[in-house]
Amino acid sequence: MSASLKPEEFGPYHRLLKDLSDRLRGNVGRMTDEALRRNQNDSNLSNVPLHMADVGTENYDQEFTLGLIENEQETLKLIDEALGRIGDGTYGACAECERPIARARLEALPYTRYCIECARKLENPE
Repeated sequence: MSASLKPEEFGPYHRLLKDLSDRLRGNVGRMTDEALRRNQNDSNLSNVPLHMADVGTENYDQEFTLGLIENEQETLKLIDEALGRIGDGTYGACAECERPIARARLEALPYTRYCIECARKLENPE
């Protein structure tokens, strides 16, 4: 188990979280624009008959894009919460057991709230 992070060690994680947040916000913006543009193009068509497969593909694509947007928005929420923990000095401590989260885990998932042991327990309750 790694030692708990000290506030002066938060800087690289703060930058990592901010960069990730900026990238995801851009992705969400582009996907939203794409979904809206697709809907506008569909509404501008006159009475052009569409094949049922085309309609199904368009519906699938739209639902898939909306699912991606929802997932990225959830990740953005977790990032914002992690930035809040950096602000209040609790970043790097497990929200469940309050032990330090391994640095390798924080580098892989900088927005994680849980150490690996607690994450496993929460994913697989027995």
